[in-house]
Amino acid sequence: MKKHVTLVAAFHIGFSAIGLLGAAIMFFIFSFAGSFVNDVDVAETVLKFIGTFIPTMMMLTSLLGLVAGVGLLSFQRWSRILAMIISGVGCLFFPIGTAIGVYSLWVLMQNETVKLFN
Repeated sequence: MKKHVTLVAAFHIGFSAIGLLGAAIMFFIFSFAGSFVNDVDVAETVLKFIGTFIPTMMMLTSLLGLVAGVGLLSFQRWSRILAMIISGVGCLFFPIGTAIGVYSLWVLMQNETVKLFN
């Protein structure tokens, strides 16, 4: 099971790195798009809110996934629970997030894995 936990950790670290990059790209795209709606107050407000909220949530989720992945590599007790929560959220991102989430949940809920973290 150690190999499976290491693989889950690698998936979380990799997926989180991609999520951080995606959040940065989205932030710049929304900032660029905001320059086109300077004259319309409502559009500017909505675009600023969406352009800040979505990348911030992506960044927060990705940072938690990164922390969980690093914790899994060192078999920290708290990282198993955090990775299970992040895996559940990741299941919403079909198809890759769902595959990683289901595999992670399967690995982290096995009795052998629970014993590794105790």
